[in-house]
Amino acid sequence: MKIGLFAANAVGHEIAKFFGDQHEPPACIVLSADDSRTLQANIVAASGVSDPNRVFSSETLGDPQIVARLRDLGLDLILLAWWPYILKPSLLEVPRLGCLNFHPSFLPYNRGKHYNFWAIVEGAPFGVTIHWVDKSVDGGDIAFQSRIDTTWEDTGATLYHKAQQEMVQLFKEKFAEIKKGEIPRIPQDLTRGSFHYARELEPACHIELDQSYTARTLLNLLRARTFPPHPASWFCEGSDCYEVRIEIKKVAGKL
Repeated sequence: MKIGLFAANAVGHEIAKFFGDQHEPPACIVLSADDSRTLQANIVAASGVSDPNRVFSSETLGDPQIVARLRDLGLDLILLAWWPYILKPSLLEVPRLGCLNFHPSFLPYNRGKHYNFWAIVEGAPFGVTIHWVDKSVDGGDIAFQSRIDTTWEDTGATLYHKAQQEMVQLFKEKFAEIKKGEIPRIPQDLTRGSFHYARELEPACHIELDQSYTARTLLNLLRARTFPPHPASWFCEGSDCYEVRIEIKKVAGKL
């Protein structure tokens, strides 16, 4: 199985390291221009890919010559490990079997952006999914999934980190099946679940001081956006605006 690894962020590094530890380096590796040069170098070193001609950057993927070079590698599969960009159709057609994407939500819930925020605000099932990529956004057939339990102590930050850890674990557990090409294709029921755009986040985090909220709704809104140093839920009084973060801890003996 010739796998092209598109690796980004800490998850991309962990997946690259897994390939290297297995002494089965991917056929090529593609790096995200959003990552630091240090992280990019660490990903390549961890993967075991030693030929610089098999290392590419996201910045060059629009070049037809680069797409042709990827096609010439005879890839069976492209693996998008925490990849932040949408692939163009020309890239989707490169691998024989298709492309698998890591999405940090329990699809079809929370397709699109800010899965960790909306999972709390909407009370949706939470987890991670490895799914086939098609021309939709996060709407392709499901290959593998794993549920993640949540509690009142969770925040946007804790769900982000839980998803990263679970995604790496899910891939490791399913790697043998992926290598054999024994990869399920379970269609998503897109009449269920939800989809969110990036532009929805800030308006959803605006607290109107004179609006009525249930305690549950307000607590969920506050903890969903608690992810320092990122912005938090916010409100304004006159010309002054404020951000609010929250910490919830389970205690005993209150009842």
